[in-house]
Amino acid sequence: QVQLVESGGGLVQPGGSLRLSCAASRMGSIFSVYAMGWYRQAPGKQRELVATITGDGSTNYADSVKGRFTISRENANNMVYLQMNSLKPEDTAVYYCNAISRSWWGQGTQVTVSS
Repeated sequence: QVQLVESGGGLVQPGGSLRLSCAASRMGSIFSVYAMGWYRQAPGKQRELVATITGDGSTNYADSVKGRFTISRENANNMVYLQMNSLKPEDTAVYYCNAISRSWWGQGTQVTVSS
């Protein structure tokens, strides 16, 4: 069964950077066929999709993070990353990775941006 484990979150000051990692277990060579995304959910708000990447590397971003976040993937190791720069308090949320149109939700990783 596919398992997705997010890591790399933490407490960071405004303007700082974090790199989130998502490890996809038990996918082997099929990982590369799935478009992947990073989602986030802040308290009291709906979960939102912030970045996507196709199997061959095409990316898209929500307007709120465009120019600050970069999604990437390493198919050989079944990894997805989210580089987050110029972080703002509004970025505070639990961040999740998932395949697009799938429900393989893990526990997520908490990102808190505060001075």
